[in-house]
Amino acid sequence: MARHKGRGWHGRLLAAALGVTAMAAATSIWTAQADPVAGRQPQAGVPAPDARPQERTAAKVAADIVHASDRGARGVNITIDDGPDPVWTPRVLQLLKDSGTKATFCMVGTQAEAYPDLVKAVVAAGHRLCNHTVSHDTTMDTKSEAYQSQQILDAERMITKASGGVRPQYYRAPGGAFTPYSRQLAASRGMRPLGWNVDSRDFERPGVDTMVATVKREISDGPTVLFHDAGGDRSQTVAALREVLPWLRQQGYSFGFPVR
Repeated sequence: MARHKGRGWHGRLLAAALGVTAMAAATSIWTAQADPVAGRQPQAGVPAPDARPQERTAAKVAADIVHASDRGARGVNITIDDGPDPVWTPRVLQLLKDSGTKATFCMVGTQAEAYPDLVKAVVAAGHRLCNHTVSHDTTMDTKSEAYQSQQILDAERMITKASGGVRPQYYRAPGGAFTPYSRQLAASRGMRPLGWNVDSRDFERPGVDTMVATVKREISDGPTVLFHDAGGDRSQTVAALREVLPWLRQQGYSFGFPVR
């Protein structure tokens, strides 16, 4: 997958995240979003730093990167990255509500920590959560396993706490910077690695018509579509979604979630 560029705001997130690296999960009780939790030991060779005997972890899922929709061959997965954002997330949520669409929100840990009410609003609306790391470092695949663990596990805790106990069901590496280690670690925590097939490239703000045309042209490549609700002005994203969602329905698609 191509790495995203032109998102300098994540440098500020990375700086903010340095204060989070020492966070520990002390006696947290976590509740699964969809699947019942069960006490499982981490898989061999995949450490779970800071795990406590009291901690209840979700059942391990597959570690390969998923794209498929749980709605089958005519299913579409709308995924929304980098939030939550106090301006744009509520607008995206309202649009999704008006259109009767469910989506998967891939949240940055520092953003979730800053706006817990929005995380709860996403969950209350029936959408799913995805771990998008603490600071959205697109060079994660060049960093140590300890660093990857910190980014994934701290974000998991931050999102779960902000949601009121609902765990992320997926893990999306920033810019697609997955590694075998990060995929196995996320999967051992019940978070299926999540890719994408159609990149609207809305983070570049290329114009609504261009974004809509990209989705229409590339949806045959696969069901998982990437948009953003943070990182700058997302008015084009909202406008593009307003056109794309009814068009997809007209083409016989239905909206679902990535398989787990």
